[in-house]
Amino acid sequence: MTSLLPVLPALLLGVGGMALLLIGVLAKREPTCFTTAGAIVLLLLAALASCAAPDGLLFGGLLKTSLFTRFADGVVYLAAAAALVLSLDYNSKEGIARFEYPILVLFAVLGMIVMISAADLMSLYIGFELQSLALYITAALARDSVRSTEAGLKYFVLGALASGLLIYGISLVYGFAGTTNFAALAGLLAGGAGYGTVIGLVFIMVGLAFKISAAPFHMWTPDVYEGAPTSVTALFGTAPKAAAMALFLSVMIGPFGHLLAQWQMIIEILAIISMALGGLAAISQSNIKRLMAYSSIGHMGYALMGLAADTEAGIQATLVYLAIYVVMSFGAFACIIAMRRRGQAVETIADLAGLAAQRPGFAFALAVFMWAMAGIPPLSGFFGKLYVFAAAFNAGLTTLAIIGIITSVISAFYYLRVIKVMYFDAGAPEFDAAPKSVNFIMALGAAATALFVFLPAPLLSAADAAAKALMG
Repeated sequence: MTSLLPVLPALLLGVGGMALLLIGVLAKREPTCFTTAGAIVLLLLAALASCAAPDGLLFGGLLKTSLFTRFADGVVYLAAAAALVLSLDYNSKEGIARFEYPILVLFAVLGMIVMISAADLMSLYIGFELQSLALYITAALARDSVRSTEAGLKYFVLGALASGLLIYGISLVYGFAGTTNFAALAGLLAGGAGYGTVIGLVFIMVGLAFKISAAPFHMWTPDVYEGAPTSVTALFGTAPKAAAMALFLSVMIGPFGHLLAQWQMIIEILAIISMALGGLAAISQSNIKRLMAYSSIGHMGYALMGLAADTEAGIQATLVYLAIYVVMSFGAFACIIAMRRRGQAVETIADLAGLAAQRPGFAFALAVFMWAMAGIPPLSGFFGKLYVFAAAFNAGLTTLAIIGIITSVISAFYYLRVIKVMYFDAGAPEFDAAPKSVNFIMALGAAATALFVFLPAPLLSAADAAAKALMG
């Protein structure tokens, strides 16, 4: 059993997901609650197994485990479990409570942890596609909704384009370098690379930029966030972003680390465009899910600043930022899911008017998330931005850091607008009472966001160890 420990998380998710699928098919009644609870248990067991897994290479160098992969896997497990908890009541009320959804989430998470653990471009692509295929279906979960079907179709078409660009880049790298193994590529590229390899690298970066919805490869994000069921949007906004960003770090620092001069400027441009678009485009949004979509684009721009720094402190800052962003996001989506009036879900910012007087706890939690995303101290979002800005300054990327600060100030406008509507606008009809599961995620996220200032050491030390494992 010792030899199975490194792959035990993947076995739990894969075999457990197939077992739940059989149970769902053979059950006489819709076993949605059972499969959802089973999926959450499997995620928790996989997280525990991941913590116990030893470091090393697996399957002839196709996969690897390290402190870095365990950190990123933990963030993904947390985000996926929170998304499943949020789906319990929401999917039932929307008439889309199907037992296949949590199973699809399990297979998507399996693809994510394969991506994160990839030590070869081929295993990277397998994980990438496994995640994508499961997520395409979840986007169109509400089959009777035109918006959801449109979201699934857009995500599929644009995702297929991104996958094609990624595999084309991989084929170019293999054609010019003669290998797809990360360690072998790092050794070959230590002395430089030809134009063909660099062009292949650019295509790989485009495919990964699509997955984190970095501008200008963000075009799918607002429509998919708005059209997909909110429980699915909560998943899209957290776990896949964390997994794809972790993969971005692993690929750029590992096999292509010696080509910093070729890719650093591209990362800086992606970060700048993402921060600027996320800061400006969200100002005109009236739908809170579209606002969160543009917000996520901006946050991925801030996370890319740590990668652009190409230092241990920069990687640590990005990992800390990812963990903080995931907690803020699933908390905010819990609040959005709780926006229900007379049994119908509402999504406009104007629907929040007067919430502070009607539901002060709900309003305070959402205000905490908005303040944190704006980077206002002493909430966790402030420290996340502080770390990436400091990493960029210390790496000599002063212009990038200044642009990040300016766009952060601009983006504060639309976050504070949400707070202003809740506390100062005339009251709209009161929302329905939120279920306990949603209140739990809301309270958990708000507590973690607000109290991070008092206990930052565990996250900082874990991210530091993960950064050292990746860099060293």
